[in-house]
Amino acid sequence: MTYCVAIKTDSGLVFASDSLTNAGIDHVSTYSKMHTFVQPGNRMFVLLASGNLATTQGVVKRLNDDNLTGHLPNLWNVFSMSEAADYVGNISADMQRNQSERDTASTNFEATFIFGGQIAGHAPEMYMIYPQGNHIHESSAHPFLQIGETKYGKPILDRVIRADTSLEQAARCALVSINSTIRSNLTVGPPVELLIYNADALDGGRRLQFSEDHPYYRALGDAWNEGLRQALNNLPPFEWESQSQPLQVVATGSGGQMQG
Repeated sequence: MTYCVAIKTDSGLVFASDSLTNAGIDHVSTYSKMHTFVQPGNRMFVLLASGNLATTQGVVKRLNDDNLTGHLPNLWNVFSMSEAADYVGNISADMQRNQSERDTASTNFEATFIFGGQIAGHAPEMYMIYPQGNHIHESSAHPFLQIGETKYGKPILDRVIRADTSLEQAARCALVSINSTIRSNLTVGPPVELLIYNADALDGGRRLQFSEDHPYYRALGDAWNEGLRQALNNLPPFEWESQSQPLQVVATGSGGQMQG
């Protein structure tokens, strides 16, 4: 399983992903699920991948090969983000179809992607690309997209993310969202990758990687734990409770493990 999230704000885009892959108890490994394609000053794209590893790796290889050989279309010649999303979706659908035709074990080759970025002269955009190749845009009310194991990390995004959220705050929210998912689901795991892209920069953005023991990642976890504990202790008491003796909640968990 996977968990990836992308956030769009007025200031730019944030992408975050875990790196654990799981094909059974004897086949657990780590692979980057974040892939970037950049022409400095012209365009930048980020692809977050969830699903069958052979499919996602095949899609990434095909995108790189088309860029290198000049095969049309490719990411360097598409006019818009929507056209680029169509192109990625078509490659994904073709890859799944070809692999299914060679398979005799009814393997699930489906893959889902978040594709985002910016082309010079256009605003930053992001899309969720389904296994069938079609795609959707993020909503204005909830300007974020998730793929994989989405339910554990969604509450914090729903409560915090707005169009005017700063990029740094959105990035911290994405890390909290992923860590909450890691805590609740053993098939999602570190290292966690984060990319922060400022609108109109048309560069590779600021890309970071956090292991479970990374000092910043652990500090963020400790702060989130303490904040949750304080928020719960400050909730209004029931009418039969003594106002002078509010319920005290003691934080549990170790180090960088975030609650919620």
